[in-house]
Formats: sequence, structure tokens, C-alpha cells
Amino acid sequence: MTTAFDRIAELKSSTGPQAAIDLLIQTLREEKNYHRVFDALLMKKKNELGLPLLRPTSLDDVPADQRADFEKYYVDCAREAGSLFLKNNQLGEAWVYFRTIQEPEPVAEALEAATLPDDYEKSQELINIALYEGANPVRGLQFLLQSNGTCNTITAMDQALQGLDAKNRQKAAAMIVRHLYAELVMTVKSEVERRMPIPPSAKEPTLRELIMGREWLFQEGNYHVDVSHLNSVVRFARFLEPGMPELELAVQLAEYGCHLDTQFQYPGEAPFEDFYPSHLHLLNVLLGRNVDEALAYFQQKLDAEPDEPDQQMIAYVMVDLLVRCELIDQAMEIASQHLRFLDEPTFSFAELCIKAGKPEVWAEASRAKGDLVAFTAAIVQNS
Repeated sequence: MTTAFDRIAELKSSTGPQAAIDLLIQTLREEKNYHRVFDALLMKKKNELGLPLLRPTSLDDVPADQRADFEKYYVDCAREAGSLFLKNNQLGEAWVYFRTIQEPEPVAEALEAATLPDDYEKSQELINIALYEGANPVRGLQFLLQSNGTCNTITAMDQALQGLDAKNRQKAAAMIVRHLYAELVMTVKSEVERRMPIPPSAKEPTLRELIMGREWLFQEGNYHVDVSHLNSVVRFARFLEPGMPELELAVQLAEYGCHLDTQFQYPGEAPFEDFYPSHLHLLNVLLGRNVDEALAYFQQKLDAEPDEPDQQMIAYVMVDLLVRCELIDQAMEIASQHLRFLDEPTFSFAELCIKAGKPEVWAEASRAKGDLVAFTAAIVQNS
């Protein structure tokens, strides 16, 4: 019986080494042995360049004048191997290649379309690739929510959110707000129905409608969802942006929180000591509601705060909120008083000045700070 070894050896003798390698690649493709396809493709390139074939994937034996050509081919081969694994629905194997060449998009798209398998180990592999290795963090959080429940997902979000870009933070916050809102509506509706029938309606009642006029829902410290989960999800809702439909759901979650017994209204850091009322103000600004009232609420906190670090924290919240609502002049006024020397990854006074079209304010702050480089950049920018 003629084996693949025999056929490759025969073709090498009759036609030459490149033909033998081509047959090797074809054979490995047919066997779906895609890791070895990657090796064989690089072997072919090294043979063309007259390089040793002992370690086909190694760059160590590639001369400097051939390195750029070989590296480009290496990326092409990794992309091809990764794509072959994706077509075979082997996302973990595909990720090995796309992660190496820093092209997460094909795996991110595949994860978006994937469903969580029943097999525990395979499902955890998808969660690990998507969330912890960063291929598609929001999809990973969705998988985690489906597989491990709300508590684990909230813990993971607390760890992951600061490492995400703004768009993914918004998507993650929207996802968990929708989930907890639906969970809370279901439990509150169930309790209401135990006490009194709800008239049939074409649309489901909102959380606000369910709790309105029913203070007995909260008597004797009663609650309908893990109060630490509620606290976290309302906090995550700060990442939502104007125009997102989940803002209204988050407002209703905060309204529900305001009804809880005071022992379950855990205080936050400044300016969120009164946790749910302060979040209601913030979320309403993002919705364009009662903006002047909400900003006056935070301004009063800022004016009354004696501690400078807490002043900065309150000012940062206000400036961030005003910028997101495109109230740049008001943001500049507060930032100029309290944040002019702050230059953190999450906030840059210089960037705000440029956004507001006021580089001269940046120049003044740079002079006061003694930063000659920034001062020069500011006056050149102004010109």
C-alpha cells in the first residue's frame, strides 16, 4: 500500500523538492492538520529562499536582508492557518494564530456569532478567549453571565472594565443593566401578583409602574434582588452614553434603590455618598432631564467639600458628565478651578482645553505648573 510518505518521496525524486512540499501541504489540508499546514507553508518559503528547513517556523536562521520578506509571509501563513481553524469551528486553535499576529477581529466576529456549548470545558475555553485574553470582552461577559451567573459576571466586570475601551465599556454596561432590570422586573412582578392581580395589558409593566404606590414591597427591609448586585450595576451605568436606551432602565434601577431600607443603600465615594439619589441625578443629566437641578446638586457638593482630593473627585465627575453632554464651556470653568494640574490616563486638562478651543488656558496652566514643554506646545498650538 502506497503511503503519503511514499508519494512525497516519489514526487521529490521525479519533480523536485517544491513539488514534494506542495503535496505535503495538500495532504495536511485534507487531513485538517492545520498546525502542520502552517509549518509546511513556512518550510516552502524557506526552501525557496535557500534556508535550512530544520525549524521552519523559526526566524533565527533568516538573514537580515531576507527578514522583512519572511516576516510578511509568516503573517500571511498565520492568517491562513487561523482562518482554516475558524472554518472548522475551532476558535481556540484559531486564536493562537490571530493573537500572535495581533489581528483579533476574525475571532471576535466568530465569537459574536458563536453559542456557548453545553460542554463545560469548551464553554470555559470560549469565556477565557473572549474575556480574559481579550478577543471579545463583552461577548465573554455575556457567556460568563449565561454560564456562571450574575455574581461572577459582576466580579469579572469590576476587574475588566477599566481595561476596556470606551465603546466596549458602554456595551458591557448596557448588557448588565438590561440583565438586572429584566431579573428585577420578573421578581417584583411575581410578588405584586401574589398580593393582587395585575390587569391584562398589551405591554409589560415597567419597574417604575410596578413599584409606584406599593411601598409595602419594601416594608421590613424587603428587597427583590441581591442589593450588592444592584449597587454594582447602577455604578456600571455611569459608563452609558447619551442616547443609549439602557439609560432609562438604569434610572428605574436607581429609583428602586431609593426605596430600599437605608441599611441596603450602601454609600459610595464622593460625590456618590447618597448612592442612589446621586446616581439618579447623573443618569438624568445623560438623559437630558432636569440638567440644571442635577448640576446644582453636584455643585453644592463641590462647594461644601473641604477635602482637596474629594474636591477633585467631584470636579472630575462633573467635568466628565458635562463633556459627554457637550457642555464644554461649563466643563472648562470647573476644570480650570479644580483640575488644571491634573494629567491622568482618564483625564487631561490639556486635551479639554484643545477640545474647547482654548489652548491659551492650557498655556497659562503650564506656566503656573512650571512645565516649559507643555507651555511651548500650547502657544504653538494657539498659533
